[in-house]
This record gives sequence, C-alpha cells and structure tokens, in this order.
Amino acid sequence: MTDSLLQTPSIDGLVPTALAPKTHRIFLTDYDLPVDIGFHDFEIGTPQRILVSVEVWVTAAAFALDDTAESAWNYDFLRTEIGRLARARRFNLQETLVTAIYDLIAARAGVTGLRVSARKPDIYPDCAGVGVEVSSF
Repeated sequence: MTDSLLQTPSIDGLVPTALAPKTHRIFLTDYDLPVDIGFHDFEIGTPQRILVSVEVWVTAAAFALDDTAESAWNYDFLRTEIGRLARARRFNLQETLVTAIYDLIAARAGVTGLRVSARKPDIYPDCAGVGVEVSSF
C-alpha cells in the first residue's frame, strides 16, 4: 500500500461555521495522591488519599491543531507538577492545596478558564468524598 492510501482524507471546509469549536479543554480526573493533609492530631504525619481533578480551558492556539507532541498543551505537566506540589510540603487544608494547584496552572500560557477540585474519598463510609473546588467561573 502506498503512503497516499494510508493518509486520512482532509475534511477542511466541511464543518459548518456554527459547529466550529468554541472552547478547548484538557482535563485530569481523580488523580489519586497520598498527601500529608489535615489539621486534626490523628491526621498529622499520616498521608491521606486525595483525588485531584483539573479542567483547563485553553486558547485554540494552545490546543493541538496538528498531530504532533510539540503542538500539544502538555497534560503530563498537570500530573507531574501536581504530584510534585502535593509531596513538597504538608497541608492543613484542602483549600490550601487546591489554591496552590490553581495558581500553578493559571500562570501557564494559553489558559482561559480553570477548575480545580480535591476530595478525600475515605472520610465517611456513606459519602463518595468530601472536598473543595476553585474555578474561574
């Protein structure tokens, strides 16, 4: 088979203007991290599971418009840097952790909207989790 038969046909111009993308979102859902967090005596020094979710809306220019890694907004950054931040210190409050994550991502080029949440899934047996969220909207 020749290379020309393996290429995806171009559909440029076939998507109606009304269906053109209006937003571009990258997300990381329920990143499961052990975090030294909490203000109760029994929590201090005992890492707890925290599930972190991040939704990042980016400009069209920051979203991959072609099929190359160089053009993509790197979601590996989300996982790596959130993990590094969570391990870098102890937190008394989920609010402090979420705000630190929010600030880290909001400072990145191309970000137009942002939502960061964290929850502790192991606190109450009758709840999926307790947590906080910060968003730009």
